[in-house]
Amino acid sequence: MYHSRDSSGAHVVEPEGRDMEFNPDQITFLEELGEGQFGKVHKAKAHFVHDQARSSTMIVAVKTVKAHASSEVRDDVLKELRMMMRLLDPHPNVVTLLGYCTKSDPVMLVVEYVPNGDLLSFLRNDRAARNVTYANLHTESRTLQNTDLISFAWQVSKGMCYLASKQCIHRDLAARNVLVGKNKTCKVSDFGLARDGPEYKKVKDSPLPLRWMAPETLSIERLYTTKSDVWSFGVLLYEIVTLGSTPYPTMSAQQAALEVQMGMILQKPTHCTGDLYFIMENCWHFLPDERPPFSELSAALSRLVVDEKDHIMLNQYDEHQYANLERSAEEVC
Repeated sequence: MYHSRDSSGAHVVEPEGRDMEFNPDQITFLEELGEGQFGKVHKAKAHFVHDQARSSTMIVAVKTVKAHASSEVRDDVLKELRMMMRLLDPHPNVVTLLGYCTKSDPVMLVVEYVPNGDLLSFLRNDRAARNVTYANLHTESRTLQNTDLISFAWQVSKGMCYLASKQCIHRDLAARNVLVGKNKTCKVSDFGLARDGPEYKKVKDSPLPLRWMAPETLSIERLYTTKSDVWSFGVLLYEIVTLGSTPYPTMSAQQAALEVQMGMILQKPTHCTGDLYFIMENCWHFLPDERPPFSELSAALSRLVVDEKDHIMLNQYDEHQYANLERSAEEVC
């Protein structure tokens, strides 16, 4: 390993054998995958130069900052880069950083390409297909089963174990920020709000994922720890069980935040077992120290993976019980 500096002057560590700084001409954009308020994500082809004799190409995903974005947004992307540089030991359930472009505009983060999109869309697409299936009574065309959904939860918990071991606080753990790869492999992604720990106190105003936030992060102190990520993981479990339902769908995001601070938690979905809901409830202890670490959550979910019992009884899933709101100011504000 050797050390260098990124454009903000901060030290970064790069793996031997390849400079992780790309020149813009090493990236060929293929198609746009998504767009946010300040940036875009593209599918692209990256040309890697390992040394004078060796090079290779790979399909990647590239996150760029829009030309009109403020210096503050650019700094946030560089913070995301520095966070991801701490995660260079590859983990199968965390998106891998492959390189970056910081010496010219636009700033770019180059990460592994995960072909099946985000978990939230994956779940909601299955819900739509499931409705067609019921209408036509072709049960074999249903795409996701109990074992798939429990596996998704277990994989995310393993990814979060890894992040916790690196003292990385994600701060925006939700189904929309988990990507689905080949063989239904889940990978935690989107470290735009992530910070290093063991605790982080938010002092800057920015959009917040209120429906996924723990009570202590909604208070005036705005204190984030790995245990606040555990709370968010419980909400993510709810998203998985309900095939992408919006948490607290009958309330505005602000109303839900107020109720959570007064002790409200999400109710048990009627089609999930008490064993699975018990794991969710443990994530939602009001006091952070009473919530289990991700290692315990992962162990509990691994037991459900091998359990022959259906813990998510999709034959009892009632689409009409669960609202499906679009991502908007109501969800993140």
